[in-house]
Amino acid sequence: MIIKKTVKVGNLTLGGSSSANGGNIYIQSMLKKPAADIEGNIRQALELQEAGCDIIRAAVPEKKDAALIYRLKEKVSMPVVADIHFDYKIALEAINAGADKIRLNPGNLEASDRKTVAEICQKRGIPIRIGINAGSLEKEVLREYGLCARALAESALRNAAMLEEIGFSDIVLSVKSSTVKMTIDAYRILHERCTYPLHIGVTEAGTKRIGIIKSAVGIGSLLCDNIGDTIRVSLTAEPLEEIYAAKDLLKAVGFGRTPEVISCPTCGRTEIDVMGLAEEVEKFVSGMNKPLKIAVMGCVVNGSGEAREADIGIAGGGRSANGNKSGVLFKKGEVVGKIEEEKMIEVLKKEIEELL
Repeated sequence: MIIKKTVKVGNLTLGGSSSANGGNIYIQSMLKKPAADIEGNIRQALELQEAGCDIIRAAVPEKKDAALIYRLKEKVSMPVVADIHFDYKIALEAINAGADKIRLNPGNLEASDRKTVAEICQKRGIPIRIGINAGSLEKEVLREYGLCARALAESALRNAAMLEEIGFSDIVLSVKSSTVKMTIDAYRILHERCTYPLHIGVTEAGTKRIGIIKSAVGIGSLLCDNIGDTIRVSLTAEPLEEIYAAKDLLKAVGFGRTPEVISCPTCGRTEIDVMGLAEEVEKFVSGMNKPLKIAVMGCVVNGSGEAREADIGIAGGGRSANGNKSGVLFKKGEVVGKIEEEKMIEVLKKEIEELL
């Protein structure tokens, strides 16, 4: 197991050995209102925090916009990241406003300016995320490698080396492309060549439907390889959708924090309303904060056998003594009771509440 360097972001710790087994994979999102709309951004940030966001990022286009960072720090308990491009003086304003992390590309700054930002960040214990995107690679890197995963990784490592040369090592790296495979390959290279914590995601993934699919493939593949310490699902959608998608993605790869409902696709053997039952269970467990696995299955074939790993579940099949459709309640693959269809959801909800 690769032991990652640890980097503190506010009250959170990225990296170390715990993230390799999914212990601490933090969810991020970015505020999407103009920086000048401070009250609107605060409302959005509080909604994201309530939904389960761990780290929030805000664009700071101009020095005056650092006022947003200051106000966010007053209102939210999660770490706040300032997203900076080109002007090191904006980074300094954001640091003074209380930013917990600075996101920038050191290659966009003059050597002296880079040194100034790194020295102040080091003095105050503020990490820097080096954010490399396929659309903004340095010309010399493109000339040497072309547009490919190797170019993304090399750019990140070279930019990290610029900070290392001046003694700064509280670094988080990201290498994002809108091409899923390029993104995956670039992160795999970084994972092999450095121990810095990695912020993973697919950039410019698109609108909600395709963006979730691309993010699931890209982020999910990396997490299954134990790569990644913090994730951001980038969608052309409301930021709350990014949080919901990220939580579902973590559940899908076994790192969930909330209940997961598994259900069969149904077939000709199905005699109960699996679709309706599964949707009702999902609504019931929404907002609960324990990683239970709950199964809703159509028949005994897909019941306590194929859903053996579920903590609790129901499966259709058979008739009660009075001829009504019925099914079974099971826990960890063991049938513990028989129930009529109309009582299935009531019994399952009661069992879930007891487990919680």
